Amino acid sequence: MSREKNIMKRVQEHYEYLKSKGYEIVFLALQGSQNYGLDVYNNDYMSDIDTKAVILPSFEDFVYNRQPVSKTIVLDNNEHIDVKDVRVMFDMYKKQNINFIETLFTEFKITTPKYEKIVKILFDNAEEIAYINYNQALRCMAGMSKEKLKALQHPYPTIKDKIERFGYDPKQLHHILRMNDFIKKYAEGTPYKECLIPDNKEYLIKIKKGILSEEDAVKLANITDEDTYKIKELKTGFGGKPDTVNQKGIDILDKVKFNILKSKFKEDIENSV
Repeated sequence: MSREKNIMKRVQEHYEYLKSKGYEIVFLALQGSQNYGLDVYNNDYMSDIDTKAVILPSFEDFVYNRQPVSKTIVLDNNEHIDVKDVRVMFDMYKKQNINFIETLFTEFKITTPKYEKIVKILFDNAEEIAYINYNQALRCMAGMSKEKLKALQHPYPTIKDKIERFGYDPKQLHHILRMNDFIKKYAEGTPYKECLIPDNKEYLIKIKKGILSEEDAVKLANITDEDTYKIKELKTGFGGKPDTVNQKGIDILDKVKFNILKSKFKEDIENSV
């Protein structure tokens, strides 16, 4: 089975799993290394298939102001599905978090047929949404780099084995380097779809496998994170661009959200009569 077919097969499994749990899914999309061309499948390293799913509240949930769903489901094979109410997910898009924005660009996604026409507007205008707030996006990228630096040698339960083996987590280092590549391109106004694919993919894959010593890894991580921070400060600080909002992107999100909820609530009300 080809890489693409195998990825899509597992994305479909995530979709079917959520359906079996009774979720009303708008769309489910791949997140992670496959979207950046940094996935690896061999004896040294196996990339997981993780996804994000946009789901809908019922009309009853909405009327009674029940807490919107926002949680992560860990499957038996340790793959993750981030499940987000459409209201939560669209707010995250507005906050420009790269881990959410990437779902608008992935080739690996499934949209529930009855919402396809509405959601197509979202995917067709992904670049507008990705540039809703230029400065906020840069801050998110620099913030993510800082989070990965903090995690580089921290013995979290999920990466403790890597810390013991390498003295650091190579995956965190590769994320720090990836953010630096990303922020440099985004800062110059490069299309987001191009920003997602690093210029140095082969090197980053080697980094993820742990080719550097602990000393070299820690040094490189700190230097790279500092460079990412400087780019963010140069572009958003004194003399940089003022914070501005791309209203077109906001309007697209609001319109799509309104039409999805309108469709869902109309169906709920008709079925309750």
